[in-house]
Parts: sequence; structure tokens; C-alpha cells
Amino acid sequence: MENRNKISSIVIAKDEGQNIQRCLQSQLGCINEIIVLVDENSTDNTLDIVKSFPEVKYEVVRWMGYAQTKQYAVSLTTNDWIFWIDADEVITHELSQELNDFKASDNKFAAYDIPRLANFLGRWIRHSGWYPGRVTRLFNKRLARFNQKDVHENLIIDGSTGSFSNNLLHYTDPTIRHYFQKFNNYTSLAADELIKQDKKFSLSDIIIRPAFIFVKMYFLKMGFLDGIQGFILAVFSSAYVFTKYCKFWEINYKDKNKGTID
Repeated sequence: MENRNKISSIVIAKDEGQNIQRCLQSQLGCINEIIVLVDENSTDNTLDIVKSFPEVKYEVVRWMGYAQTKQYAVSLTTNDWIFWIDADEVITHELSQELNDFKASDNKFAAYDIPRLANFLGRWIRHSGWYPGRVTRLFNKRLARFNQKDVHENLIIDGSTGSFSNNLLHYTDPTIRHYFQKFNNYTSLAADELIKQDKKFSLSDIIIRPAFIFVKMYFLKMGFLDGIQGFILAVFSSAYVFTKYCKFWEINYKDKNKGTID
């Protein structure tokens, strides 16, 4: 099969020893070039696992933020087409075949989105507003770039976006402990992002928004069909929104009360 559109992948990893081998192994049948950036502060065996793959090009780097680190990874690639994949994600056999078909096709788009199926606490979440959860992960680097958001970074695309049919698997949170290890950092980054966007705090942000998220995920998006994990996910997501806006309020409160004594 002719490779008209060769693909490079980019992965950034810190303490991903439990995930990185599975991620890299899934790419071997469809990705032409694999670029992995390992955070210099990684403390587990992530780097050793990456080194065990002779097909992988890697570099140990200082953390620059999600978007900037990924953009740097793109700068190291030699192909125009980039597949952005996180260390806790896996390309399915069906998606691998679809990527191979793409490489031999006449492309008409600047990027492609892909359905993502997430595993939360050992269960594949097929409702709760999480599936198909399409994410834009295959893109032409001449026509796309990462934005500068501190969290939930995404791509700015100069052109139209096509769609793939087969799933990218996301092993997002194997344990509750893992969820809350990320929770504090992500909610802080999200609060900082609200400040950068010059948003205004309202009491409804911590009263109505969290309640709405629970109702939306568990009832409107049928999270109850995802079993106990669906209930936990809706509660945790509500707590995430509550905490993000509480931190947003805290930043505003401190800024307004500098130099004053309560």
C-alpha cells in the first residue's frame, strides 16, 4: 500500500510507566514516526520503557506547559501529518487500519476528528456525555497549531475537518486516587484560564453550575446506564466544576483585598 500521507505521532509523558508501553505498541502498525517527549521530572520507569522501543525517537525535556510542549514535539517531526496521542490512550486495531487506509488516500481535509471511548474506574463509559467524545487528533502541521490554553488545549485549524469512524481508547482514571491526583492541578489551571479570559465571578457559578453538570451527565446524558461508575463520574464532574469556580473566586477575592485586613 502506497504511503501518500505518512504520519508522525507525538506523545508527552511524565510518570506514565503503567500506560506508555500499551500506547506505543498500538502505534507500530500504522504510524511512520513516533516522537516521545519525557518530562525531566518523571520519577518512574517511563524513560526505560520508551528506550526499549527501537522505533521511537525520544527526548527528555523541561515542562513548558501542555500546548507549548506539544508544539515543540511537532517541530521535531519529519512528516506533515501528525497524530496527537496521549500516553494513556491506545489506537485500536480498527483505527489502525483506518489510518493505513488514510495514508493511501487522496486527502481533502486539514484535520480529522476521532471518536474516543474512555475507561473510568474499570468501565467503558458509553453515556454520560462522554461518548463518542470526538477529539481532533490527526492534522496537517502546515494547516494547524496548538492554542495557548493552560488546560484542555486544542488545535486551531486552517481548513475543514473530516471524521474517522473507529475508536481511540482512553484509559483515563483506573482508580479514584489517580483521579484526585490530577484534580487539584487541573482545577487550578482551569481557574487561571478563567482569569486570563477576564471572566466575572457569580455566586451561581458555585451553586447552579455544579448542580446542572450532575443533572446533565447523570439524567440528560443517561449516565445512569453507566452503572455506579456513571454516578461517581457525575458527582466528581460536579465537584470539579465547583472547585474550579471556588478557586476562581479565591483568586478574585485575594486580588480585591490586597493590603486589607478582615
